Amino acid sequence: MKLLETLQEEKSSRLKGGIYHETQIRLTYNTNRIEDSKLSEKQTRYIYETNTLVTEEGANTTNIDDIIETVNHFQSFDYMLKIANEPLSEKHIKKFHKILKYNTSDSKKEWFNVGEYKSKPNVVGGLETSQPHEVEKHISELLINYNRKKTISVYDIIDFHYHFEKIHPFQDGNGRVGRLIIFKECLKNNIIPFIIEDEFKFFYYRGLSEYLKVKGYLVDTCLSAQDNYATLMKHFEVEV
Repeated sequence: MKLLETLQEEKSSRLKGGIYHETQIRLTYNTNRIEDSKLSEKQTRYIYETNTLVTEEGANTTNIDDIIETVNHFQSFDYMLKIANEPLSEKHIKKFHKILKYNTSDSKKEWFNVGEYKSKPNVVGGLETSQPHEVEKHISELLINYNRKKTISVYDIIDFHYHFEKIHPFQDGNGRVGRLIIFKECLKNNIIPFIIEDEFKFFYYRGLSEYLKVKGYLVDTCLSAQDNYATLMKHFEVEV
């Protein structure tokens, strides 16, 4: 079966142990760990499978936001599957952010703008990003240039990801939104998706920071991750 159809079918049937189940856990664990979540993969799995949190011996105190954002990411992935075949839009991007940050401590801050673009300047990896008053224009231009392409390759998706992260449209949560977009666009364009694993975070961040000088750093990191997901697909006998 095709990957998108399989993911959607397994979600609807609530099948346990399939590629949907495994993707939810792997993507949520790794994308959150990249953003410094302290939850382990085992804890992420328990939250998904049992709606409980297992306490690990010697573990530090768990941040409530880590738990909330883990549950929210599971829901964000489901939303992504629902709109996977639609053209990427500002509505989708803002919806990802709204789901991800729902009921977190950030959502209690009036200036944070959950589901809306940032109101305060920010930086990423020491690099300047778009100013708040520039975000809407820059995102609009990025989407127009991307959506006008007749065919989309994995390299186009990686390039979009770099520019999205350079804009950094939200106060927080940009990386997780950006990586959901990657998965969505791979599914839409019949490309093997990929999950950036936490153990390769350094290479991923180096790829983003040096993309304009050496695109190969980010591209190679993403293609390696794509190979890993292709192995998972082979195990479950699905194709793009």
